[in-house]
Amino acid sequence: MSLPLPPPPPYIALSGSPREIGLEHGKQLAVQIQRQIQVYTDMFQRTSNLDWPAVRDISIAYQKTLQSLTPEIYEEIEGIAEGAGLDVLDIVALNVRSEMALGLFSDGCTSLGWKLPGSGDVILAQNWDWTPRVQENMAMMSIDQPGHPKIYMMTEAGIVGKIGFNSASVGVCLNALRAHPTDSSKLPIHIALRICLNSPSAKQALDRIIALGGVASAQHILIADQAGALAMELSPLGNKFIHPNEHGYVTHTNHFVGGAPQGIVEPHWPGVASQERLARIDTLMETLVGGGKVHEGAIRDTLRSRLFADTDNAPAAICCMENPAKPVETRSRTLFCIAMKFSASGESPSAEVVWGNDFVGSKAGILHMPWV
Repeated sequence: MSLPLPPPPPYIALSGSPREIGLEHGKQLAVQIQRQIQVYTDMFQRTSNLDWPAVRDISIAYQKTLQSLTPEIYEEIEGIAEGAGLDVLDIVALNVRSEMALGLFSDGCTSLGWKLPGSGDVILAQNWDWTPRVQENMAMMSIDQPGHPKIYMMTEAGIVGKIGFNSASVGVCLNALRAHPTDSSKLPIHIALRICLNSPSAKQALDRIIALGGVASAQHILIADQAGALAMELSPLGNKFIHPNEHGYVTHTNHFVGGAPQGIVEPHWPGVASQERLARIDTLMETLVGGGKVHEGAIRDTLRSRLFADTDNAPAAICCMENPAKPVETRSRTLFCIAMKFSASGESPSAEVVWGNDFVGSKAGILHMPWV
């Protein structure tokens, strides 16, 4: 049975030094962070028989990596822990949850990057599918920090990098990949997302990730700026990159589309239907592009109603529904749809977010980033 949709997420505006940003994050979202720890305690116990102290122990290796590779981000994590009244390893564990017990969760997201043929504007969009138990613990967050563009993102409480964009028109979407091995000496994926959001261009974001040694687990980041989108299939053993097709768009779900790098093992991911969703969104895009002129003024509405609301092959559809056959700790559904826009004419970047998975008649309406 699906859980009722909670109220829209809070708007959290953070600014200052890394420690100041972290402290305010922890103070404002302390209750949500505590709930997140319980969600992941239950999830790790169900999927891998790990209690929270064991999860924290695993996090120690990643803590050392963060201290070494990204000391400013680690300082922010320390601030979150202090503000929330928790041990720093609790917050490290939340930020590396994708690297632990990888592949045992029923994650499944569908993403699209598209440079529109008329205006040259770039659209970056995705459905984010995850356990409904985290929905009450999410926030729409802005981060204003010296030396970096201003960030706007949808994130889980306690996590420093997620889905969103910055004032330099660099945006990111995330698709989990189920693959092994992991490497705790490299960047956790949520830290890599924050590095992207700290960057003034997509190229500089990728250059920075590579300069720091790459990522700790196999994941896909769909990154875009005003020049267009790039699908980055990242892993600790090498990376693959997929450029937009002749129509200017690239799509992705939850498997290596470009083929797994040598040494990466990608088991079958039952119940996620990644190949089927990728084929479906490609079919829908072909129909949209082949239908003649794209009405760019309402393109985000069109994508929501014609692509991201699609329920073909439910429950494992582009618009994901909960599967009641799965344990409640590992069920997924679409929690929100985000559509970002980066203008070729110099207009400020923006995003529209539908909270929940009722894209046509959402009672919550459309949320906006930036917000007033």
